[in-house]
Amino acid sequence: MTAPALLALAPATSHALARWLDTEASTRDRSDHTITAYQSDVIAFLHFLGHHHGEPATPNSLGTLRQADMRAFSASERARGLGARSLARRQSAVRSFLRWLSDREGYDLSAALSARSPKYARSLPRPLTPDQAQDTLAQVGLHDTPWIAARDTAVLTLLWGSGLRISEAMALNGSDWPFREALTIRGKGGRERQVPVLPVARQAIAAYLELCPWGHRADQPLFRGMRGKRLSGDAVAGAMRKARASLGLPATATPHALRHSFATHLLSAGGDLRTIQELLGHASLSTTQVYTGVDDAQLMAVYRSAHPRG
Repeated sequence: MTAPALLALAPATSHALARWLDTEASTRDRSDHTITAYQSDVIAFLHFLGHHHGEPATPNSLGTLRQADMRAFSASERARGLGARSLARRQSAVRSFLRWLSDREGYDLSAALSARSPKYARSLPRPLTPDQAQDTLAQVGLHDTPWIAARDTAVLTLLWGSGLRISEAMALNGSDWPFREALTIRGKGGRERQVPVLPVARQAIAAYLELCPWGHRADQPLFRGMRGKRLSGDAVAGAMRKARASLGLPATATPHALRHSFATHLLSAGGDLRTIQELLGHASLSTTQVYTGVDDAQLMAVYRSAHPRG
């Protein structure tokens, strides 16, 4: 089926969308990647409405949206082959935009916003065993270029040893070095947390900086790519992909799986779920529950022990 030609957005709607995205970026500290995804999601919704109603959506017409419109959008996206997870994300962005617009313009969109999102099974990377993680670090250390081998080893050691997101590791600057026993990380939503830095991670980073041809400067990225610019997550994922191919590991052995391994290895060693939540930077304990495979009984035990009236 050929997709219908896109209708131009109404100027007032484009202006409202730009204002909302600016608000998300400035007040909620959304990443550039998130803002781009939000923009794409909402534009897809607005283009759907344009074809659905036969004219470009305006702020006034958005104020009259019904639950049937939201359901029609969902059905259209599913017919195009969008998966449940992607559709849920898209609907979440649309709802956020519509809530902002309704608050700003005084619309009552409660009926439209009550449409349910599709359910989906949340998939997470499977953790590597400690031996698999060690083998992966050893494998990336075999790169033909010594400083790249040291760099990739340092990055993956940090992910596994401190539970960082790959974006958090890539965002580190020369001014963050040398690390102390704990490192302040600014994660999603601007939330700051303290993460431990094991001696082996500090040693790996020191070895990388000693070999790095770009040197160490406080005003430059800590981890550098081939041309001296900030190392990308794709480059780290590529190193991990080559390592898992050599070791015969599954496709789930990604850089993010090392963060997942950090959590599960701590839990299996008797780590407290609340502490692991703080180390991972999760806003909700339920997220940590899913992340570590904790069952409901253990989650409720944590709630009862932590709640003042438990």
